[in-house]
This record gives sequence, structure tokens and C-alpha cells, in this order.
Amino acid sequence: MIRDARVLQPEFVPREVQHRDAEVNQLTNALDPIVDGERGETAFLFGPSGVGKTCIAQYTVDRLREAVVDIESQYVNCWQHYSRFQALYHILEGLNRTTDVHRRSTPHDELLGRLQAYDGPPYVVVLDEVDQLQDAAVLYDLYRVPNLSMILVANREEELFVDLDDRVVSRLQSARRIRFDHYGEDELVTIMRDRVDWGLDPDSVSDVQLRRIADAAAGDARVALGILRNAARDATRAGDDTIGDDVVDGAIPGARREIRQSTVETLTPHQRTLYDVLDEYGEQSAGELYDRYTERVDDPMTRRTVRNYLSKLVQYDLVISDGENRARTYRLTR
Repeated sequence: MIRDARVLQPEFVPREVQHRDAEVNQLTNALDPIVDGERGETAFLFGPSGVGKTCIAQYTVDRLREAVVDIESQYVNCWQHYSRFQALYHILEGLNRTTDVHRRSTPHDELLGRLQAYDGPPYVVVLDEVDQLQDAAVLYDLYRVPNLSMILVANREEELFVDLDDRVVSRLQSARRIRFDHYGEDELVTIMRDRVDWGLDPDSVSDVQLRRIADAAAGDARVALGILRNAARDATRAGDDTIGDDVVDGAIPGARREIRQSTVETLTPHQRTLYDVLDEYGEQSAGELYDRYTERVDDPMTRRTVRNYLSKLVQYDLVISDGENRARTYRLTR
């Protein structure tokens, strides 16, 4: 049944995208100056998870590479590369300028100096989950690199701005903001139908089943593709030629568990500590959670930073927050 499993993977970037023409056009306009040899506008893509922000960023950069022969680009997942050193190192890595960099001894200023000395083709950097940077000063660092253009991706605008100093805020105020909303059910069906046509046998799944998946996904393309991928895999293992309702229903819990586990594995050490405390002790107030967190880490973050971490866990459906202000409590999503 499965002819090309790659198209069902969350990181797959299609040659054509559905239902994001307006967002693609806005981002293309922000990057258009690069075609004329100038620096592109900083673009800020924000919206809930599973709405195509990362896909559209990478898709638009790919299109730009077709228009501008001589261009460099790099994708940085700030959840994985969250320190200033890690982010700068990964950006330099995209230019093949890290061969003699020592991760333990090379100072930040050396990395930044190499970036600022770069005089090659235009360089476009996509900073995904940019609000996860431990030191947002890296954004100011990048603004000082003459030929570098940035695409910033995050769930919520306020999480990015809360800990920024005035120098960075003043720069970001002029960034082009592009808002992404949840997909509608019909839109998810269209997106999945494309993936089915590219990667599965003809007539292996009907639009009735795709609509069933879209309903369960509640506007999140990542969840929808996860369910479709699991359903195709389960049907293949069972020796079925088509995906039936029972297979779809059986694939839904597993897809949610896989996405949840994948997200947990990307958490930073401090976020993972908060998650583990909630897993061990159950529902807690913000004060109780913070006290137990500080007992487990050598260099605890401030209460405000921890609140931001918890907000991120809520956005990714790992944690449920109940109540307001001092009465707020947190518990794991089950």
C-alpha cells in the first residue's frame, strides 16, 4: 500500500503547498529584496502547532533558491540548539565554517566574528521555535551580520518578546508578521489527499476516511498526517488493500502518543525537569512546582522563565493549566 513513506513524514516539504497561498506570498514579499542583492526583511511566522509554519518557511526558501542561483540557507531548530553557542555554531555550520571550532573552548565572540566576516552570497536562516533560545541576544548578534536574513518561527508572539532587551525589541517591531491559523476540516482533507496520491496506492483510502482523520486532528496537520501514517502502516501489516474506519480509529491513539513522545524528547533539560516533576507528583500549584524544580537543578531559571516554559508545554498539549494567577495549577495531559 505504501509506495513512498517519505511524503507521510512531518518534515516532508512538498513541491506545492495547499491553503497557504496568502502566507507564502507575504513571506515571498519579505524575502524579495534578496533577488536584487539586498537584505530581506525579517519575517516572523506565528500560530499554533501543526499549521504549516515550518513547512511554509522551508518551502518559500526553496522557491527563493530557484530564483537566486547563488544563495545559502540554514534551518535551525532552537529547541535542539537553544544556547547562544549552539545556535551560532549551527548557523556557521551552514556555511562550512566550523571545522576548527572547539565546542568547549571556542568563545562566542569568535563564532560571531566569523559570521560578521562572511562576505559570500545572501544567507537566509530559519530559526524555528525561536522563543526557545535561552539567550535571545543571539537575535541581536544576527541583526549585525550584513548579508543575513532571518525567518523567525514561534507559536505566540508574546512568548518571544517577554525576555528581549530593548535593542532586539526595536529591531523586531519592524519585522513582517505572518499569522497562521488552524486548518479547516476540508483543508486537511485536501492536504492528506495530496500525500495519499504521492505516497499510497490508488484507492487505498477514501475521502470518508480522510474526513474522519481530519475531524480527529482538530485543525492540526501534524496530527492528521500522523494518524494517516499509522493507519497506512497498520493496514499494510494486516495485509489489507484499503484503510477502513476501524483501522483509522485504531490509529488515532497511537499517533497522538507518538507525537507526544517525540515532543517530550525535544524538551530542554529545564523543561524536561518540570515535565518529570509533574509526572511524579501529579497536579501542583505553580509555587509547588517551582520549589520542586529548583531542588532538582543546579542553576534554576527565574519564575518568569519557568512560567514561559510551562506555557510552551501547554501549547504543545503536554500540560494542562487550570485556574488563574495564584490559583493556577498544572498537570500532565493524559
